Amino acid sequence: MSFPSVGFLGTGWIGCNRMAAMLKTGAIEAAAICDPSADCAAQAVQLAPNAALLPSFEAMLSEKLDGVVIATPSALHAEQAILALEHGAAVFCQKPLGRNATEAEAVVEAARRSDRLLSVDFSYRYTAGVQAITQLVRSGELGRIFAADLVFHNAYGPDKLWFYDRAQSGGGCVMDLGVHLIDLMLWLLDYPEVEDVTSRLFTGGSPADADAVEDYAIAQFGLAGGIGARLACSWRLQAGQEADIQVTFYGDRGGASLRNVAGSFYDFEARRFHGTRSELLTSPPDDWGGRAAAAWAERLAERSNFDPSAERLVDVARVIDRIYQN
Repeated sequence: MSFPSVGFLGTGWIGCNRMAAMLKTGAIEAAAICDPSADCAAQAVQLAPNAALLPSFEAMLSEKLDGVVIATPSALHAEQAILALEHGAAVFCQKPLGRNATEAEAVVEAARRSDRLLSVDFSYRYTAGVQAITQLVRSGELGRIFAADLVFHNAYGPDKLWFYDRAQSGGGCVMDLGVHLIDLMLWLLDYPEVEDVTSRLFTGGSPADADAVEDYAIAQFGLAGGIGARLACSWRLQAGQEADIQVTFYGDRGGASLRNVAGSFYDFEARRFHGTRSELLTSPPDDWGGRAAAAWAERLAERSNFDPSAERLVDVARVIDRIYQN
């Protein structure tokens, strides 16, 4: 039995974590590895000793792979994804798919033309808590959803310099953290039209210049159906804990929330609200980080082709564009 051959481009912590999750499914074969860091490449080879260690992305594309996993700096995502798709490979890409909606749309169009599977690592969708909340919202148990609160504060901030260069990153904490929450909001609510967006961006406590990378952002959204939503995200905020992550939906018959536990980046609990009462839905442990990657690997093994739901990736990018344009 043959397995889809997959190349891994970028094998830092995230790249190796996603590689391990994919290999654990038994659905794919790691055929090629490429990373400019010898240490990162060596770490990946330990996970997949039979994979070819290649000197460049061009060399990887010449391998005629079934899929490529991209975990490189944001500025490279769109170009690398398009090249992989044009070479007949499906793509699993770290967020953001592009630094703006124009780049994201070009990738989706390349996937459509090549009829290849395209996914982005929106991993929070796969937490047990979000799955439980999704069932409550979509079943109508919470009634008509009229509000959403989205929070992601990272009290550390990125440790790589390219995150702080707008040309390379496309933006700051909104592009890095807010993108996950915007995706969750739109996906969970079945992509309502975003009627209006207002925002304020800050750098070092002062309003951000046009070319600056923001480290604090607040935004409000008016969604079709009378839904109001608000987002707050940051890097290096004096938050009193390592991270503050919350996604809460309010309906006229109840609410539900995903919240991190004790400042953790990885441990979450979900609760269902009944007025002043709170009911626990899910709690740690929950090994969720690689589930989006594993799901893509399994779909690739099923020889899945272009999925029109990939077009929704552009909707997320357009909302982020509107945050930066305010």
